[in-house]
Amino acid sequence: MLRRGLQPEQWTEDVWREDVALMRRAGVNLVSVGVFAWSRLEPEEGRYTFGWLDRVLDLLEAGGVKVALATPTASPPPWFSLAHPEALPVRADGTRLLHGSRDTYCASAPAYREAARRIARELARRYADHPALALWHVHNEYGTTCHCDHAAAAFRGWLRERYRTLDALNDAWTTAFWSQHYADWAYVFPPRATQYLPNPGQVLDFKRFWSDELLAAYTEQRDILRTATPDVPITTNYVFGGWVPVDHARWSREVDVVAVDHYPSDSGPGAEEETAFAADLARCWSGGRPWLLMESAPNLIYEGGRMHAKEPGRMARHSLSHVARGSRGAMFFQWRAPRGGAERFHSALVPHAGPDSRVYRETVELGAALGRLSEVDAGAVEASVAVAWDAASWWALSGPGLPWDGIDYLAEVRTAHRALWRVGVTADFVSLDRGGPLPYQLLVLPAHYLMSDAAAAAVRTYVDGGGRLVATYLSGVADEYGRVRLGGYPGALREVLGVRVEEFRPTPSGWAEDVRLAGAVQVRPGVTRHRFGAGTAWYLSTPLDGGAYGELLAEAAGIPVREGAAELELVRRRARHAGWLFAFNHGAEARAVPAQGTDLVTGKPVDGAVEVPAGGWAVIRETN
Repeated sequence: MLRRGLQPEQWTEDVWREDVALMRRAGVNLVSVGVFAWSRLEPEEGRYTFGWLDRVLDLLEAGGVKVALATPTASPPPWFSLAHPEALPVRADGTRLLHGSRDTYCASAPAYREAARRIARELARRYADHPALALWHVHNEYGTTCHCDHAAAAFRGWLRERYRTLDALNDAWTTAFWSQHYADWAYVFPPRATQYLPNPGQVLDFKRFWSDELLAAYTEQRDILRTATPDVPITTNYVFGGWVPVDHARWSREVDVVAVDHYPSDSGPGAEEETAFAADLARCWSGGRPWLLMESAPNLIYEGGRMHAKEPGRMARHSLSHVARGSRGAMFFQWRAPRGGAERFHSALVPHAGPDSRVYRETVELGAALGRLSEVDAGAVEASVAVAWDAASWWALSGPGLPWDGIDYLAEVRTAHRALWRVGVTADFVSLDRGGPLPYQLLVLPAHYLMSDAAAAAVRTYVDGGGRLVATYLSGVADEYGRVRLGGYPGALREVLGVRVEEFRPTPSGWAEDVRLAGAVQVRPGVTRHRFGAGTAWYLSTPLDGGAYGELLAEAAGIPVREGAAELELVRRRARHAGWLFAFNHGAEARAVPAQGTDLVTGKPVDGAVEVPAGGWAVIRETN
């Protein structure tokens, strides 16, 4: 279950042999190879140098290590940028970026797409039958966008397919405002730098377009690889951030296994909260199926422009928190810290100090532990509460012309998840537009700004059938095009919530509203409750502090608050005839956890309780 990222092109062959020996000692069974190796694989157009990669794969296979072979298309080689300057990316202000980093390409440029298909085809031809090949890893962290003429042409094509007619486009974008009516498709451009506020519908659709355009670039390579190796799974690694216009929930229908990268940005307790958040979100994207943590930092947290060394044991707790929530293992970037390059100080399992280091010793310990936990793959994560996730609402609330510059969709979603985590409630994430039943005791809608009629109907059906709902301000305000629903906020949810908001009243420090009760009752300042059908709906018209928020969500779900949950984190996975308890002690003192069963790491029976040391963890196969 232990996996690593490897960059052999940076090292000599004697280091490769040492690496394989160190990997065997650490229990490594899968490594990503070739992610940024395009210039070594194709130093000149059409000339391939695969010999070095042949030797790397042969060494790994002989050492019992399988390979996630990557297509290197996130980092085009110098010759490509010189031959095709029109394929270099352009910012919204018209600045064309030059070669010298990674991701210097426009995914809409025909020359780039053709070059990417070509290198993928050559890799498939060369390694389709290699015994080390276990997984194809396409590209790296899709998210690069562009505003060039190639992107403009592709955007127009996407809009024509989405709207069919200019009348429909003009209606969706409300182009009657500010004389923006389009009489010809040729008049439509990406939202480039402009005098004042751009059209919010145009900005929103441009992000939707890039999600689909990047997905098309992925599926082109995927289909080439699948033709050559129909039995080898194919994926790409998701990256998460405000700069990434990718709807990962939608993309997940196109990958064989969801794979994510995660790097916490808080060196304090927030790192554990962020880890749980990212893992629960990955499980949502995978539809509850097992997924894979493909990148993480073993020994460093990057916070506020500085590197924070993880405390002893923290690498294991973070890695196993992902496993507890559904990951099939833990991969890291990177295996060996490089001597030079832009990421020479990036976290690594074999640091500059070499294998005689705390980090590598903890790696060996983690590898041994992970090897004893493979049986948990059979278990599904137990979660009785769901938080709605909607990439389009994130994009829309990042757009222009909103009531308050302080609106932050991601912060709202994280706050809801954190409030649940701190009272000991494991949460799923759900996408309302996917449809299907919502088998949860509680559904939380944090700032679900965009809401289609179908999504609104799903919420209504859920509550009417006996479900419990907590919706926050800025939920249901606009339709899927970003057009405000008239008649009072929160438009799509007024009847279910039993309230009508006439005015937003954001303050310098937060959010407030004028709320008129329309069937609901006020239960505390800023909080109402409404019986709707057989269910109950709460509305939060203002933020609650962390403790009050968690208590409200637990009360709404009918789940008791677990004291000390922020220091002692518990996650359960369950299969038909077995169950597993993961316990993580993030505190400074040992804690006893009630349990009955077998400790999977030590093999010892647990009768009544297991003591988890400060900074430690335990995994118990529970006796039913």
